[in-house]
Amino acid sequence: MKNFKLERENTIFLFIDIQDKLLKAIHNRDELLERANIMARMADIMDIERLVTVQYPKGLGHTNSNLLEILKTDEIAKTEFSCMLNQDFRDRINSSHKKQIVVVGSETHICVMLTVRDLLADGYQVYVAADAVGSRDKFNHKNGLDQMDQMGAVITNVESIMFDLNSISGTDEFKAVQKLII
Repeated sequence: MKNFKLERENTIFLFIDIQDKLLKAIHNRDELLERANIMARMADIMDIERLVTVQYPKGLGHTNSNLLEILKTDEIAKTEFSCMLNQDFRDRINSSHKKQIVVVGSETHICVMLTVRDLLADGYQVYVAADAVGSRDKFNHKNGLDQMDQMGAVITNVESIMFDLNSISGTDEFKAVQKLII
């Protein structure tokens, strides 16, 4: 059964392949980038661990520079479509000892979906921010989300993640996070 409750101390945000050369082809690129920026700022405010991957940076470049500046972390270069096939990524995620992975990035039906599949197979609880992932066309985006749901990932959204991880209103931290969406 899916666990729909995020636990802040057990959570990592995973930003998959949000590279400008890839973004140019993504049908919902503006929404993806806007929501990924919100997630990055939330991670910074709430001090949530984050991992960032880039697919074949030699040919596709690096993470969107504005996003990377907010993330304040190094990129994990990969040529594998599933992040879990990359040894550097596996070492980092395993050494965190955290089991809840919130995923944003591209493409929904390729690198995101294959990574989610392999994370689930390794016993991680996976939460996909549906409004912060994208594909080159709407069908593949929806198909990828449907497959991940069937696999056992929680298909959610940025605001639900935000309020679940910061579920007490009135604190300074909550006010700072809330400003990201208001």
